[in-house]
Amino acid sequence: MWKDTFQSLLLDFRISNGHDSDPTKPLNTAKMDMDLVKSYVYQILQGILFCHCRRVVHRDLKPQIFSLTRKVPSRSRTLALPVVTLWYRAPEILLGSNKYSCPIDIWSIGCIFAELCNKKPLFQGDSEIDQLFRIFRVLRTPTDDIWPGVTQLPDFKATFPSWGENNLESQMKNLDKDGLDLLQSMLHYDPAKRISARRALKHPYFDNLDKYALPAKPGEYDINIR
Repeated sequence: MWKDTFQSLLLDFRISNGHDSDPTKPLNTAKMDMDLVKSYVYQILQGILFCHCRRVVHRDLKPQIFSLTRKVPSRSRTLALPVVTLWYRAPEILLGSNKYSCPIDIWSIGCIFAELCNKKPLFQGDSEIDQLFRIFRVLRTPTDDIWPGVTQLPDFKATFPSWGENNLESQMKNLDKDGLDLLQSMLHYDPAKRISARRALKHPYFDNLDKYALPAKPGEYDINIR
């Protein structure tokens, strides 16, 4: 929580019941209602806008935080929490950049958005290089044309396989045109062009959402950064 009186940030953690550390424990396995998906994503964006307006970057957004875990294909496959966190990690971090900011949270929310729609992670890598290649297969291998400076990042290799097409639409059968446009904007390779939380909340995808029925009303936690 934020205390404007003292200009300080206090972190409030609930006591864990053990589920947060176990990504293999499924909760609701039914098909996700797309209106609920829209509401969840909007509220997550409201929360991260609250943080970003106060110059706080979360850096580790994932479904477990919101009790939105999923089944894994086999009980014999043990997934440590750091591996699961990989699935929501922005490509600039995977490629070794030490300069990153709020856009890394937007990437993570995009991954959560896709997972809510499909009931499975969009990029389910088991190592950093595997994670990168899974991203490349769906969004194409990045170049300096679409992400200026990417080839200069510490862990970018000229020998990376070249996937030349963006296949995100084929992965997202449940999303309408506006939803796909928002997701593409969240998963933009170039952090400078990735949509912000504030702009995302104003996206047409949310036009038919009853925002005044939500716990936090529109603009309630928004402030202007000076």
